[in-house]
Amino acid sequence: MHAILEASPNQGATMTQEQQRPAQIDDAGEAGRWVRAHVAASGFRTVLEARTHSFVSDEPLALKGTDAGPTPYEYLLGALASCTAITLRMYADRKQWPLEKATVAVRQARSHEPDCEQCEIEDVGIQRIEQQIELTGALTAEQRQRLLQIADRCPVKQTMQRGFRIVNAP
Repeated sequence: MHAILEASPNQGATMTQEQQRPAQIDDAGEAGRWVRAHVAASGFRTVLEARTHSFVSDEPLALKGTDAGPTPYEYLLGALASCTAITLRMYADRKQWPLEKATVAVRQARSHEPDCEQCEIEDVGIQRIEQQIELTGALTAEQRQRLLQIADRCPVKQTMQRGFRIVNAP
C-alpha cells in the first residue's frame, strides 16, 4: 500500500466553525461520509463512528494499550477480508452458484510494533499481506477457479494495490 499525505494550502490558518463542519452528506451512498475517531487525553483506546455504527480500536497490552479492540492495522486487514468475502458472495449469488460459505483469512507478514516506534522518522507500513480463501459448497472446479479470480477484483484490494493519496480536507 502506498499512501501520501498532502498538506492543504490553508494548513495552519484559522478556520471558522462553518469551515470546520463537514460538508452535507448525501445519504444515497458512502462517498463523502466521514468516519470519525475519538481518542481521550490518555491511552490509545479509540472510539470510531461510521454512519450509525460505533466500534473501538486499541493497541495490545504489550504496546501499552488496553486491548479493548482490534488495532488499526487489524481493521485495515478486516476491510480487505470482508470486502473479498462480500465480493465472492455477490458474484456467487448473481450466478446462482451453490456457495455455502466463503472464509477469507488475511495477515500481515510482520509485526506492526516497529511502525509505531519509527513512524516519525521513516516511512512505515505493511509491505505484504498474506491471504487464504476457503470456499464451501457443491461448486465445480471451474466455479471455484472463477471465484478465486473474482476475489482478486475486490474493490478494497484494488484500492490497496493501486495506492491512494490522503489529503487534508478544509
